[in-house]
Amino acid sequence: MTAMLLRLLRGHLRPYRGALALVVGFQALQSIATLYLPNLNADIIDNGVVKGDTGYIWSQGSVMLAISFAQVCLAVAAVYFGSRAAMGFGRDVRRSLFHTVTGYSAREVAHFGAPSLITRVTNDVQQVQMLVQMSCTLLVTAPIMLVGGVIMALHEDVGLSSMLVVVVPVMLVLVGFVVVRMVPQFRVVQTRIDRVNQILREQLAGIRVVRAFVRERDEEGRFADANQELTGASLRAGHLMAFMFPIVFLVLNVSSATAVWIGGDRIASRAMQVGALIAFLTYLIQILMALMMATFMVVLVPRAAVCADRIQDVLDTPSTVTQPEAPVRELAGRGLLEMRRVGFHYPGAEQPVLSGISLAVRPGETTAVIGSTGAGKTTLLNLIPRLFDVTSGAVLVDGVDVRQVDLDTLWGRVGLVPQKPYLFSGTVASNLRYGDPDASDEQLWEALEIAQARDFVSAMPGGLDARIEQGGTNVSGGQRQRLAIARALVRRPDIYLFDDSFSALDLATDARLRAALGPHTRDAAVVIVAQRVSTVVHADQILVLEGGRAVGLGAHAELLATCPTYAEIVASQMSAGEAA
Repeated sequence: MTAMLLRLLRGHLRPYRGALALVVGFQALQSIATLYLPNLNADIIDNGVVKGDTGYIWSQGSVMLAISFAQVCLAVAAVYFGSRAAMGFGRDVRRSLFHTVTGYSAREVAHFGAPSLITRVTNDVQQVQMLVQMSCTLLVTAPIMLVGGVIMALHEDVGLSSMLVVVVPVMLVLVGFVVVRMVPQFRVVQTRIDRVNQILREQLAGIRVVRAFVRERDEEGRFADANQELTGASLRAGHLMAFMFPIVFLVLNVSSATAVWIGGDRIASRAMQVGALIAFLTYLIQILMALMMATFMVVLVPRAAVCADRIQDVLDTPSTVTQPEAPVRELAGRGLLEMRRVGFHYPGAEQPVLSGISLAVRPGETTAVIGSTGAGKTTLLNLIPRLFDVTSGAVLVDGVDVRQVDLDTLWGRVGLVPQKPYLFSGTVASNLRYGDPDASDEQLWEALEIAQARDFVSAMPGGLDARIEQGGTNVSGGQRQRLAIARALVRRPDIYLFDDSFSALDLATDARLRAALGPHTRDAAVVIVAQRVSTVVHADQILVLEGGRAVGLGAHAELLATCPTYAEIVASQMSAGEAA
């Protein structure tokens, strides 16, 4: 786990080697100045105060003030460059995580879970960033103060310094005993944070469902349980952390009392001077404070190591959908879509989601996909833009396997309207221009007209500049679907993929929209996944899925006569006269 932390630090701190070198230099000079001050103080006491030499006190006191001022300046410079390095490190790690996560296919996102990924990009990075920042101020200072303090204490009085042989090992043993028990607790804390984030996201996203079924009390209880588990884990880690500092101060106070007791006897026997005892006490405090600073670092390291492990796990997990080594960047055709014996199964699943699907969709044709819930319709559609990659067979666009096509080229040829349309916070125009950033207002209104969304957008305050909340929560489900369809139309792709995109529309709006789509998509290949027979009945061909397999392919009338599964679906939704 610590190896992962070192690997993460080496990989992302390399650009800040210059700033870190300055931090080390400034902290070293500051520590040397700090160590020199007690020696000067002892000299003033023994040669100035005891002898009553005021001039000596003023001259040496001026030197102390100058050294103190330089110490402050060096400390400020060290903190400045250390903070810049730490903040830059955090920014770079978050950027790396963001680019990695946004490159994931749906499989990797499902593997980690959205709440965990959010925690890793935010809280986990913050923990490692805090370690870097504290290292720049404490990790450099602590060893210099520790070693330098021991040397200066020996310089003041060798006999009295013998107590350090006992004090330092005792401190290290006690601290190590506590730290060993803290590492597992910090891992539990991060897992509990993931759980709280997951429940909170579910409750915010599904707040309407919660209220509709009057489940507020149950959801409050579920959140309270997760919150209590996080509190308990944090308390256990906090108790261990809190136990550490009393140990440090106990050792510090006992050591100081012992030093005064032994030092008093040595002064009485004229083996040492008063100034030397005071300087020794200062060095003893500096040594133990250096150990306490090291202790604080040791407290931060376990949690940062756990977080670094989680961060590196994401960075080391490649997407199953990757850019081909020699990508095809130009496609000669106009959107010919083919599927050849396509199969797909999730890792570890006993049964494939899809098996042996073959299909051809030519430009100007509309192909509908219908079947029972769980038949694999959405999965089939997601294979075309490579949201997943097939596990057997091949998906081809214009005769080229999509796995050999440059990802930007492929996505530029496809317009997808997902099953759950998502709108981004912004305006109507900014959402529509996701399809084409250079689209004019006239093109946006044309797309809205085709998607049967012009009327309600015109009625919104501001029209195209009307505000859209995150997820489109300030518009209805049908309005979200129509805006998502308009966004795809603005793009004018060669292949349109509609994943149950008309389910929230009434039959009249559905019919008007499909009629308006015809002229706009007459040169494109169109694939429609739907549950309603009325949506697919006029398609050029209909693919019927059952249990991940194709059980029928043909026009409506043909399938009524030859495909029992399709006939059963039609019978469940239409009368005999309507079906005919």
